[in-house]
Amino acid sequence: MDTATADPSVAGDGAGRTGRRRRFGARCAGLLFAGVSVVVGCRAAGTDGVTPVPQLLAFLPWLLVPTAVGLLFTLFARRWTGAVWGVVLLGLLAWFIEPYGKTGDPAGPPVAELRVLTSNVEFGQATGALIDAVRREGPDVVFVQECEYTCDAALRRELAGAYPHRRAVEGGGSEGSVLLSRFPLRAAAGVPGTMGMPGAVADVDGHAVRLQLAHPMPPLPGQVDLWRRELGRLRDAAAADRDTPTVLAGDFNASQDHAAFRRVLDTGLRDAARLAGADRTPTWPARTAPAFGAQIDHVLVSDDFAATRARFLDLPDTDHRTLVVDLTLHEAT
Repeated sequence: MDTATADPSVAGDGAGRTGRRRRFGARCAGLLFAGVSVVVGCRAAGTDGVTPVPQLLAFLPWLLVPTAVGLLFTLFARRWTGAVWGVVLLGLLAWFIEPYGKTGDPAGPPVAELRVLTSNVEFGQATGALIDAVRREGPDVVFVQECEYTCDAALRRELAGAYPHRRAVEGGGSEGSVLLSRFPLRAAAGVPGTMGMPGAVADVDGHAVRLQLAHPMPPLPGQVDLWRRELGRLRDAAAADRDTPTVLAGDFNASQDHAAFRRVLDTGLRDAARLAGADRTPTWPARTAPAFGAQIDHVLVSDDFAATRARFLDLPDTDHRTLVVDLTLHEAT
């Protein structure tokens, strides 16, 4: 009787291929986990680190994707230590994705309502769309970033009747900024920066409200220290007067996963989008939002305010989404 025997060279070659694939999968998982671990480690340590960590921190929730892929690689490779590493990273990411900062409604009675709009018009390119949005939405206060000379002139020409009060820092390109208001404004120092960050004190139905536009430099490679320094100036401005109701709004070039931005929130300010149930809604880049992006445009308010509604508008010709929030000012107790 004939007997069939397996060719040991064929069996060995198949086992070798499987082993090589598993080792390759384990190496891929290790690279993915190492990169994610650096970013998560900086987040846990409360530091923004150096390039490319600040840039990656803006997209921290999306690091769930490479972590999950790495976990699949480790399961295929049967590297159980690596699997534990991946599970720990997933847990830490889930923990840090939770919204940061204080919440809660003010204790005092409501005394005034106001609607705030903030928009980065990308070198003035979206000025026309912004004017249409302002007329449609009817905000009481408008914060405009990257409003260069022609944008500034268009806002004066088209909106001066509805918004007779303004503060502005004139400039070309991204340097110009404008603050428009239906309420009377008193001059305030503003915050020094590479791009304009004007400030004012508004008389909102007899109540003084500090208004401060935010537009620090982005954390570009080689400019992370400048970005951190200008966010620090915004933090100092927020902490300078905690007795006056405050609205600090604009393009912060930072998300809640940046330590420099969390220090601004630690002054007692709260993110109005979070109060209205819209935390982590991406505002940049507009081309991929809301499916993918980071929330770097914010309206921050002191605990004198409640936020009842937040909406994100998609305007053409700008890489940022426009944010509109409805606020209620409450009497201090």
